[in-house]
Amino acid sequence: MEPVEVAAWVAHSLFSGVWTGSVLFLALAVLPLARDGSLNAAPLESLVGKVKTISRVSALAMLLTGGHMAGTKYTSESLFETESGWLVLTMVTFWFLLMATVEVGGSKLIDGTERDKVREPAAAARPFLLTASVCAVALLVTAGLISARNLGYF
Repeated sequence: MEPVEVAAWVAHSLFSGVWTGSVLFLALAVLPLARDGSLNAAPLESLVGKVKTISRVSALAMLLTGGHMAGTKYTSESLFETESGWLVLTMVTFWFLLMATVEVGGSKLIDGTERDKVREPAAAARPFLLTASVCAVALLVTAGLISARNLGYF
């Protein structure tokens, strides 16, 4: 494997870990605190802003590195006609859903912070951030399946 391909795989893996980890942290650690009113609006707004920034940067980095990896490994036929290609398309679907649900959920969570509201926005953001969490885990599982397939395990 060429150094550029290795760098793309490493960067892709790092950004996916940071992105999914930050989303899971927001949904599983921060959101419950906001829902029960234990967080003030200012720290919540700051945390959500950081997670949204991580999400945007990671989504772009993964688009670039994943696009490079797919472009060097797949043709349009193999992408749509092989199990490996279907896994890549599944990963792209989870990538898009994760990006969208973090944006919507994060926006809903920040909505009331300028009015010092925390519980109400947290309740509105909950379904989106829980969906984002499921997408984050599914994205990592799909990545594991692609790696296992590339290594010849199935």
